[in-house]
Amino acid sequence: MPKVSDAHRAARRDEIIDAALRCVARDGYRGTSIAAVIQESGLSAGAIYGHFSGKQELLVAVAERVLDARAADLAAAHRDGEPLSPGEIMATVVRGLRDEKVSVAMPQVWAEAAVDDEIRAVAQRILGRVRGIVCAELVAWASAVPGRVDGDPAAWAERVVPALLAAVPGFVVQRAVLPDFDEDAYIAALAEAYRR
Repeated sequence: MPKVSDAHRAARRDEIIDAALRCVARDGYRGTSIAAVIQESGLSAGAIYGHFSGKQELLVAVAERVLDARAADLAAAHRDGEPLSPGEIMATVVRGLRDEKVSVAMPQVWAEAAVDDEIRAVAQRILGRVRGIVCAELVAWASAVPGRVDGDPAAWAERVVPALLAAVPGFVVQRAVLPDFDEDAYIAALAEAYRR
């Protein structure tokens, strides 16, 4: 039997993650099963389980794909090497989530994390990575504008990152619940409110 190349394996893994993203966007986290991903992808169970041990591991891959996209958005948003302000950082993150179909399932995952230890562990790992990405951006900004923050830029970033990250669930929940929610106004308000 011919050996499968690393490029082919990576492409197949991406294909599975793409199918899982479509399932989660359409059916939510609870409604997504490995059987649904098999059907959506057109691949065999063996192909899916050859890459992922189960739904939880696939959830991690989906979340990491979304995080990688947000990190790329932040990198692309830098103008001429200038760091982004706290408001620009959060507006960039939220703007990217607006286009992310899977964001509709985020409240379900957060609810599961409150009662399921395994999902909580996954959510903590993902949130830790999000905090790290945003914190690094905040440190860069605070270091570039001395005197705008109190004390050490890294310590300041650690203090304010929890409050800034609250903008993400605020956006996701309001978008899901309020029929007249103005996404553009919310994003613009982030940049204005966290201008510092």
